[in-house]
Amino acid sequence: MQIRAEKVKLNSEGVKRIYFEAFPKKERMPFPMMVAMSKLWNTKFLGFYDADTLCGFTYLAQNSKIVFVMFLAVDKSLRSKGYGSAILHEIQKMYPNKKIIISIEPCDENTPDIAVRKSRKAFYMRNGYRETGYRMKLNGVIQEIIIVGGDFVKREFRLFFVFYSNGTVWPKIWKQTEKGEAI
Repeated sequence: MQIRAEKVKLNSEGVKRIYFEAFPKKERMPFPMMVAMSKLWNTKFLGFYDADTLCGFTYLAQNSKIVFVMFLAVDKSLRSKGYGSAILHEIQKMYPNKKIIISIEPCDENTPDIAVRKSRKAFYMRNGYRETGYRMKLNGVIQEIIIVGGDFVKREFRLFFVFYSNGTVWPKIWKQTEKGEAI
């Protein structure tokens, strides 16, 4: 497997299809806005290909210390074939000296899709990510924060959002206790 990255364009119908299949409406950003934002120095929207086959995509933002992978998805027909791991590996190669942060749905036992959430989390853990003990609420959605390449610093991550969004996004970030309470 030899994957390569290409910038996503507004007419990238395959990426758009994967995006709409993989993420619920409440978690999505408008696709045209993602393409427009990717023209900035600190944002990348990349499709990943194996030869001519679109495998998946990622949408991420960065600053001098952090890369935040906001969206990553693999075409559902190609899942469990190593493409997700290959995409994560490519991201780490692109940013070898930065902390890479991903937010995932928490594995709370009372959720109806707990098996899918546990599987997703296990995938990231197999690829070197680790729990931070933190959660955040962004656009009304609670996410667990995981990281590779360094230690999580709440203040640093909050400042990342402030600068990335020009002060318009201030996610609530909190540390979880073993009982699931915020501290």
